[in-house]
Amino acid sequence: MLRMGRTRLKIEYIWYLVCFLAIPCDADDKNEINIWPMPVSVSFGSGNLHLSNDFELITKGSKFADASGILKEAFFRTIDIVRSSHVVELDTSKINPSFVLKGIHVIISSPSDELQYGIDESYKLNIPAHGKPVYAYIEAKTVYGALHGLQTFSQICSYSISSRGILVHQVPWIIADQPRFSYRGLLIDTARHYQPLQMIKKIIDAMAYTKLNVLHWHIVDKQSFPLEIPSYPKLWDGSFTIFERYTVADAAEIVSYAKKRGINVLAEIDVPGHAESWGVGYPSLRPSENCTGPLDVSNDFTFKLIDGILSDFSKIFKFKFIHLGGDEVDTSCWIITPHVKSWLQKQGIDDSDAYQYFVLRVQKLALSHGYEIINWEEAFNDFGSKLNPQTVVHNWIGGGVAEKIVKTGLRCIVSNQDKWYLDHYIRWQDFYSNEPLENITNHELHSRVLGGEVCMWGELIDAGDIEQMVWPRAAAAAERMWTSYDKLAKDPSDVRGRLSHFRCLLNQRGVASSPLEGLGKTRPYGPGSCYMK
Repeated sequence: MLRMGRTRLKIEYIWYLVCFLAIPCDADDKNEINIWPMPVSVSFGSGNLHLSNDFELITKGSKFADASGILKEAFFRTIDIVRSSHVVELDTSKINPSFVLKGIHVIISSPSDELQYGIDESYKLNIPAHGKPVYAYIEAKTVYGALHGLQTFSQICSYSISSRGILVHQVPWIIADQPRFSYRGLLIDTARHYQPLQMIKKIIDAMAYTKLNVLHWHIVDKQSFPLEIPSYPKLWDGSFTIFERYTVADAAEIVSYAKKRGINVLAEIDVPGHAESWGVGYPSLRPSENCTGPLDVSNDFTFKLIDGILSDFSKIFKFKFIHLGGDEVDTSCWIITPHVKSWLQKQGIDDSDAYQYFVLRVQKLALSHGYEIINWEEAFNDFGSKLNPQTVVHNWIGGGVAEKIVKTGLRCIVSNQDKWYLDHYIRWQDFYSNEPLENITNHELHSRVLGGEVCMWGELIDAGDIEQMVWPRAAAAAERMWTSYDKLAKDPSDVRGRLSHFRCLLNQRGVASSPLEGLGKTRPYGPGSCYMK
């Protein structure tokens, strides 16, 4: 009998039993490809190789010197995660050498390890079924393509209970792969709840597993300003506590850690709204004591300080883009504060014009520091034709906006809240099905959609539950952003088994990923296998 902790069998539990326990699951089905996201081109066999205990990296013939150790570190991380699920006890000396994978050749064409938007992330992975000796091969234009190849390789390795070693299953493999979009992002919010450095690193690790490549760091907001700004050291007086702050060295460490995993860090200052915390250290930024936001548009010090922030940012955040926010600006403070109202009258503008003036002036400051600009959707909706031509508009309010943006000649990132907001209770199937190019029928305009981003706003999450809210739903969107359109499933139920397998793999690697059948953070419905579809 099924033993329950309570006397009453819950309706949700019965629903789970009917819908899912009736579906068989064979994680070792030789016809299944358990790779996430799905590669562009893949063929495989039915053989197995054992991973050598002395598995080695060979880079002979590669133009990439790996002076910073990116490839070498990635190789050892890959081997560590492959071997982390169990203690390996296999004595490979007792196995026919023709069926032992000795190592992996990695050939990289570019000598550079520069990480920027639009770099070539393609790779080819080949693993033969046997040989004397047997080696796998990764070919890539850049080291970051090679990192993706290593991630794919890690997913076709698994522990064998029978041999007590690591198997590379379904050999031979021939994989050719590249991303559909160059921008594949995840937003985290450290202003509503502080996220410790180690948790941010865990998020970055899991992003690498899913081949996401932009961490959008929403660092500050009205509630707190946790980041050290050397030019204006009182800004982080607006943090929640002195224990919930990031030093310049912390921020640089996050950027470095992410780069080693092929991930850019997009920093955001959300102005002129969402900035009340700035006034804790510098009260003159506020229109008045009783009207604390948005930032005082009439005060030149406001723009001098923003210029200082951007100058400091340029020394840490090397991604070509900066996010300047610009959303949800309530200008009523400007109207009712006497000195701001007087300034508006002298300029001959109203509060709506002042909002435009603020956004455009900050755009010029960002451009002067070498950044290209991202603004939230409201700036486009209110005065799109006035935005700098280099502006990328970040859609979030709803669907159908990307089509309007690209038709004006601007670029776009898609994050519509009804499908790709992780703090909303949205099913993974909706994350998977959300199409960034929806209704953009002119193929010449497709390149103006840089990609997409799933957003984990922090009002109701902290370090205790962020991973459960992000994964596996962000992984569902990651396949939409990586895999070529013709390879995507038209019906999300067709990928349930593969995503379920990947979710279990995340758990195995120490990522606290929720069960699939939840709307964000949830618990299992009862006893059962992790792999249950």
